Amino acid sequence: MKNLVLILLATLLVYVGDLHAQDPGSAPETQEAGQAEDERQRRGVRRLGDVVGEGADEWSMDIPTADLPAQPLEPQPEVNLPDADQDAVLQSLLARRAFAPNDPDIQADLEALMDEVETDARAAMSADNVGLAQQLVSVIAEFTPDRAVVNDVRAEITRRASVTQTLAEADAALADGRLVTPPGQSAADLYEQVLALEPGNSAAQTGLDNTHQALIAEAVSLAEEFDFEGAEALLLRAEDVFDAQDRVDEARGNIDAFLSDYVSDLDRQVVSSIDAGDYDQAEADITQLVALGHDRQRIDALRASLADARIYGGFEPGQVFADTIERLNRNGPDMIVIPAGSFMMGSPDNESDRFSNEGPRHRVTFERGFALARTEISVGDFSVFVDDTGYRTDAERAGNSRVYDLRTGRMDRQDRITWRNDYVGDPAEDDLPVIHVSWNDAQAYARWLRQQTGRSYRLPSEAEFEYALRAGSQTRFWWGDGAPRDIVENLTGDGDSSPTNARWNIAFRRYSDGFWGPAPTGSFEPNPFGLYDMAGNVMEWTEDCWHDSFVRAPGDGSAWVNPGCERRVIKGGSWSSTPAMTRSAFRLSSTPNSTDMRVGFRVARDL
Repeated sequence: MKNLVLILLATLLVYVGDLHAQDPGSAPETQEAGQAEDERQRRGVRRLGDVVGEGADEWSMDIPTADLPAQPLEPQPEVNLPDADQDAVLQSLLARRAFAPNDPDIQADLEALMDEVETDARAAMSADNVGLAQQLVSVIAEFTPDRAVVNDVRAEITRRASVTQTLAEADAALADGRLVTPPGQSAADLYEQVLALEPGNSAAQTGLDNTHQALIAEAVSLAEEFDFEGAEALLLRAEDVFDAQDRVDEARGNIDAFLSDYVSDLDRQVVSSIDAGDYDQAEADITQLVALGHDRQRIDALRASLADARIYGGFEPGQVFADTIERLNRNGPDMIVIPAGSFMMGSPDNESDRFSNEGPRHRVTFERGFALARTEISVGDFSVFVDDTGYRTDAERAGNSRVYDLRTGRMDRQDRITWRNDYVGDPAEDDLPVIHVSWNDAQAYARWLRQQTGRSYRLPSEAEFEYALRAGSQTRFWWGDGAPRDIVENLTGDGDSSPTNARWNIAFRRYSDGFWGPAPTGSFEPNPFGLYDMAGNVMEWTEDCWHDSFVRAPGDGSAWVNPGCERRVIKGGSWSSTPAMTRSAFRLSSTPNSTDMRVGFRVARDL
C-alpha cells in the first residue's frame, strides 16, 4: 500500500506542476472563474486528505490539486516477487488496477507477467529450489489460481514432504529392528513406499539394502544361538522380499560353516568331558549333537566311550537291561534307557482335537536319562508280585471292576472282576497287559521291585511318559499327524471287528491291527525310543497329581505332586480310544483306587 501512495503522490505532483506553468497574469474577467477553480482545488486536497489522513493528521499541500477519479480505491493483494524488475512491474500494475480494476490492458499485462513468473516457478522446481517455486506460485495463485503450475508445485511439495516423512519412518523402523514386520510399517515396506513415490531415491535404495543386510545378519545371529530353523525362516523371507540371492547363498554358506565348526568343537568337548569324568556334561553334549544332525556313527562311538567310562553299569541310551530279583532267582521287567534331552510338552493351540488341559505348551528338559519298562506290566509279571506278597488289589477289595460287554458294546461294572481277568471278564493270559489295577496297586508293585532289587523303581512322571511316547516327535502322534501307514500300535481302526462283528464309530481310517481288546505286550513295532504300546493297547497310570493346566508345571521332568491330591494322571491311548484320545498330548485322570479294563501301567527307574 505504501508503494501505491507514492505512485499517487507522484501523479499529483506532475499535475500541480502543469498548473503552475500557466500564465499568472490572467484577465480580470477570468478572476471570478479562477476563484471558483481555487475552491475546487481545495476540495480536491481535502479528498486526498481523506485518503492519507484525518483531522490534524491530514496531509495537504498549498498547491493546486488534480481532480481524482470519482470511484473508490480498489484494494489490491499485498504480494511481492523476488525479482526486483518483475516486482516493479507488478506493483505498477497493482497501482493502476486499483483505479481501473476492469481495464483489459492492465489484465493482459498482468497475465503476461504471470506467464513469466510461471516459467520461473517451473525452472525453480527443476532446479530443486522448492522454496522459490512455492513463493512464486503463491503470487500466481492470487491472480490466476487455475493455472496448472499452482497444483503441480503444491502436489510436488506434498510428494516431497511425504517422501521425507516416510523415509524417516523407514529409518526408525530399521533402527528398531522392524525389518519385515509388521506389514506396512516395516522398514522394507516403508522403503518400498518411498521408491513408489520417488523411483530411484538413493536414500531409500540404501535403506532397503541395509534392511536386507540386517535381515541376513539376524538370520546368522539366530544360527549362532543354535536356532537354525529360525535362521532359515528369515533367509526364506529375505528371498521373498529382496532380489539378492547371492547374499542369501553366502549367508547359508556361513551358517553351514558355523554349524560345522560348532559340531566339531562340541565333539571335542564330549571327549574332554569324558576324560575329565564329567559324564553328565558329556551326555548332554551328545544329545545336542544328535539334535544338530551329527554323523550317526560318530555319535555311536562317543556314546560307547561314555558308556565304557561310566562306573555305574556301563549303560547307554537305548540299552536294554533287567535287574535281578535275587531272592526269586528271576529278572524284573525289561527296561530301556531313555536319553537325556528336552521337548515341548502339551499341544500347540492349533492342534486338531486339542483339549484346554493340554496347555500351556512348555519346554521340559531332562538333564539325566532314565529307564522305562519296554512294555506294560503283564499279567505274568504282576502274578509274581502277588504270589510273593499276597497283595490284594483295590478291585478285589471292592469286589468289582468295569468290563466290556460284547453284546451291547457298553462298558459296565461287573462283580468278581480282578487283575486275573481280561477286558471282557474272562481269565487273562499271562502275556496280556495287566488291567483292573488301580494307581494304588501300581504303586505297590513299584515298591516291591524297589525292595527286591535295591534300585529306584517308581511310576513314571507324566512328563517322562509324554517325552518317551513322543520319542523325539512333536506331531499329534509319535508316527505323524494322521492315521499310521503301517501297523504300529493296538489302536481303534475302521478295519477292526469285535467277536460279535461290531465296528468302531470313530476310528483311524484304513487301519486294522487285528485286535479287539488288549493285545499281548510287545506285539507291534517299538517307537523310536524302543518302547512298545505307548500310544495304544492300554492307558497307563503316572505318578502325577491331576492339574487342569500346565501353569507352574515343573520344567525338569519330575512328577508334579501335591499332598493329599484326589486324582492321578493317566496317559497314553488304549485299544478303545478314539484318535483324539490317542494323541501324544492327551491326558485324563481318575481317583487312585479306580479300576478299568482299559488301564494298566509300566514302571520307571532312575539311573
